[in-house]
Amino acid sequence: MLDALILKISDFLYMPWVPLFLIAAGVTFTIATRFVQLRMLRESIRVVMEKPKTKGGMSSFGALMISTASRVGTGNIVGVAQAICLGGVGAVFWMWFIAIFGGASAFVESTLAQIYKRKNPDGSSYGGPSYYMESALKQRWLGVVFAVFIILTYAVGYNALASYNLQSAFAGFGFYDASVTPMLMGLVLAVLFLVCIVGGGRRLSKVTGVMVPVMGVIYILVALVIVLLNLGRLPGMFAAILQDAFNFKAIFGGFTGSCLMYGIKRGLYSNEAGMGSAPNAAASADVSHPVKQGLVQMLSVFIDTLLICTATAFMCLLSGVAPAEELAGAPYVQAALQNVMGGFGPVFIAISMTLFAFTTLIGNYYYCEGCLRFILRRQPGKRFMAGFRMVAAVIVFVGAIASMGLVWNLADLTQGLMVMTNIPVILLLIKPAVAALKDYQRQRKAGQDPVFHAADIGLDGETEFWN
Repeated sequence: MLDALILKISDFLYMPWVPLFLIAAGVTFTIATRFVQLRMLRESIRVVMEKPKTKGGMSSFGALMISTASRVGTGNIVGVAQAICLGGVGAVFWMWFIAIFGGASAFVESTLAQIYKRKNPDGSSYGGPSYYMESALKQRWLGVVFAVFIILTYAVGYNALASYNLQSAFAGFGFYDASVTPMLMGLVLAVLFLVCIVGGGRRLSKVTGVMVPVMGVIYILVALVIVLLNLGRLPGMFAAILQDAFNFKAIFGGFTGSCLMYGIKRGLYSNEAGMGSAPNAAASADVSHPVKQGLVQMLSVFIDTLLICTATAFMCLLSGVAPAEELAGAPYVQAALQNVMGGFGPVFIAISMTLFAFTTLIGNYYYCEGCLRFILRRQPGKRFMAGFRMVAAVIVFVGAIASMGLVWNLADLTQGLMVMTNIPVILLLIKPAVAALKDYQRQRKAGQDPVFHAADIGLDGETEFWN
């Protein structure tokens, strides 16, 4: 009954509001910024390697790794496979579509988070959508609502889903017992998760800074090997993707189960562009100009979808294993790799899922602490945080033993609520983001390392950090 209720609300949000909001916003921001996601891609790669402005501050790379830890997760494997099996191969195209235009949305929301960020006593910064809703729109109540949606999405929806996806990756092994293994894996994962999050944000930055690049590079290299071994199938794969993506008769004949809907849902779950999640990490970066972090977070969307999700899609579609509804999720990826790489394939996916799930869990949790701070108007006390962390760990355990339908539908619902709240806000606040971009480009053209002052774009006295 709970699953049916969640699914009903989710279907209402996605038919057609969430896709409509995402596409409309992506196109609007792309035009307003003159295709910043393509035009300044090279600049984003340069900026990501800059050191923090002050000693001990969080670098752009550190903030990128926290947001990428949340983006790059089990959705890059299981989500892609599920979309292909249930929606059709055309879902891959719509993932690409939502990522390319979503890059502009990610740029705008993260630039805004930097403009309206707040200052800690030690000089470091924090912020996110709740803060620009309060500072720029003067609507604190809306910021509180959004903060609650983030906690529901990341501490509940996404973390339960990551836990479920991880244990499901081991279902094909001989030792797996459906009545025992999920419970044991959930318990171990919950304990490891709890141990890690006690260390706070800086430990998260260090852990993810090492794990995310390593696992991402290895995963892409394996995908490249599979592509090279199956080059002859490449033209047919692209033809099938494009043909299915533009089969509008099939799409509108069954919209909720179409490749377009699954591509948008799983693309959003994977890259989070426009949801308002990554800006919480972006605001903590110590940079000289807000646009720098906007460019860095834009790059994160491409890393996630155009590299890692595409790697999964290619591994599956070039393997010779046909997608089927009964294979939806981890079983399809494992069957595909086993067909190409033998017994090593399922083991590799299980290891990848373990690393992806763990970095997802801790990256997700990072967002929740900042939201609690906003809701309470202060840093939460030690007892409160101890209780919150225990509840978050329990949710990780419960996710491992929940049903597939419940965890996926819950994640779709909560992320949809975030989109419906954040997208209208950043559309209203497009002017300062575009003004900041022009200011950055002017300084770069003059050969300077851009430095931001709020007064330069007409926000004198309206920000806390840049006066």
